[in-house]
Amino acid sequence: METRKVQVTGGSTFTVSLPKSWATDNGISAGSVVEFYPEEDSILLTPRSEEERAEGSLDITDLEGEQLRRAVVTMYVSGFDIITMEATRVTAAQRRAIREAAQGLVGLEVIGETSEEVVLQDLLDSSELSITNAVTRMRLVSLSMLNDAVDALVENDEDLARDVTERDDDVDRLWYMTSRVFRSVLRDPSTATEVGLPRETCFDYHSSARQLERVADHATKIADAALELDRVPEEAADALVELRQGSREVIETAMDALLEDDTEVATQQANDARQRNTVVEENSREVDKLVRELAPQQAQLLGLVVDSLSRAADYGGNVAESALQKAAPKP
Repeated sequence: METRKVQVTGGSTFTVSLPKSWATDNGISAGSVVEFYPEEDSILLTPRSEEERAEGSLDITDLEGEQLRRAVVTMYVSGFDIITMEATRVTAAQRRAIREAAQGLVGLEVIGETSEEVVLQDLLDSSELSITNAVTRMRLVSLSMLNDAVDALVENDEDLARDVTERDDDVDRLWYMTSRVFRSVLRDPSTATEVGLPRETCFDYHSSARQLERVADHATKIADAALELDRVPEEAADALVELRQGSREVIETAMDALLEDDTEVATQQANDARQRNTVVEENSREVDKLVRELAPQQAQLLGLVVDSLSRAADYGGNVAESALQKAAPKP
């Protein structure tokens, strides 16, 4: 750490010198322009960044299938705007895997192909992306998935169950976009300005988006169970519907708290969500006892459903914790 004394020049302008080593390392010399980003009681200073798109390349010679798809996602989330996937010869299977990965990511498109490479580009600008909108959309989709998954189970509706599993891709797409923007905000203060949110708030939204993505995953697990079971006894069905309602209320209340600007209201809502989660935990134990008395296959699958509904409520409780942190006084 280095310290500098603030001086006054011209009677009205405050000036402070920059450490020479830092300036040299960042290519700053006489006449260079630096950028200041106020953040509450702090100021971030960075060299003015050129409007260049971040480019990255990856050797995919030994990658295929899921490994290759994950590699594309990793490059995207890391913040690369132009991604070149290279190999001595890109196979048809590799091209399919790259296209499938791109289709699951917001804004990423294949813009060029040769026998030795596939080039992808993010066509969206950070200023066009909203973490708030993404998290709000994830909330709607994940909760509708949870609702429909239980309906599919108790009503033996296979079409609805398959529809739930397909919607999981929509939540994943929003999750990856949120992660990309969040990492960009951490790396570049100008992105936080474009997004229009403090970096701490971006962190809270990113953490909550992860919880919603997990809710969607458990909704998918319930839908998978619905495809394996033919019928759910009425008493168990009613108990599962009631448990689902409790889980939904935890998540809804926690998300209301996260998005609430009034800190007192947000704190009250977050604490309410945590209390509701405690009730869901107690109810889930009772429902678990109920389903254990059924036939072995039913007991096993419905036990997994109970666990997924309980975990969904826990994820809502995690969102409530983030909401409490967001609403807490700043030191």
